[in-house]
Amino acid sequence: MNNKNDKRYETDLYEPVRDFFMEKGFEVHGEVNHCDIAIVKEDELIIVELKLNLNVDLLVQATNRQRLTDLVYIAIPKPKYKLRSKKWQNILHLIRRLELGLLLVSFLKSGPVVETVLSPGAFDRLKSQQRYKKKRTKLLEEIKGRNGDYNVGGSNKTKLMTAYKENCIQIAYLLDQLGPLSPKALRELGTGAKTLSILNKNYYGWFEKIARGMYGVSEKGKKEMALFPDQVRYYSELLEKVNPETD
Repeated sequence: MNNKNDKRYETDLYEPVRDFFMEKGFEVHGEVNHCDIAIVKEDELIIVELKLNLNVDLLVQATNRQRLTDLVYIAIPKPKYKLRSKKWQNILHLIRRLELGLLLVSFLKSGPVVETVLSPGAFDRLKSQQRYKKKRTKLLEEIKGRNGDYNVGGSNKTKLMTAYKENCIQIAYLLDQLGPLSPKALRELGTGAKTLSILNKNYYGWFEKIARGMYGVSEKGKKEMALFPDQVRYYSELLEKVNPETD
């Protein structure tokens, strides 16, 4: 690898990329009408934009070149971070989404090496969505499991209200109001199929096993119910509809 003190310039990318395409029989020209590299073979036109870092300006520049040809690549030095990381996979998805090609240039002691990571091509949105069908289903299930909008969009490093947590609050509230109950009795009151799992995992420490098949709410659970007045109010109104005698 090159010395860490070696400073790279965009022009350092030119010769490796030029040679890469010339070896494939293309005619290559640098800086043509604001395009970093213009490449031709018969009626085929390829444009490559060079940058030291992958950024929004580069993507804008490359997508502007798609007005001239469908075959547009971006070329950058090979990143130092792991190429199997989630960050890199998300970057590749964006480049695919923009229907661009991607070339990585590695500067080795033996000489620079260019590798094609992505080729320009039409993005198949349907195929992409099919691959993430399970995540879509999970998202819709999460929305369905929530009973209100208790989170602020864009929040970071804050505790969020999830469908799972709402379910836990519902169970804790019912046990607090009605006393020890079995998972079956709780499900009949509308706590859902995850009731037994929630009681057994006891993630928040809100529940305690009273006897075989019977559960109650712990002191911690009773105390922390006060932190969720909106949810408690919702489940109180719901309980009145299901079991009017609780008032």
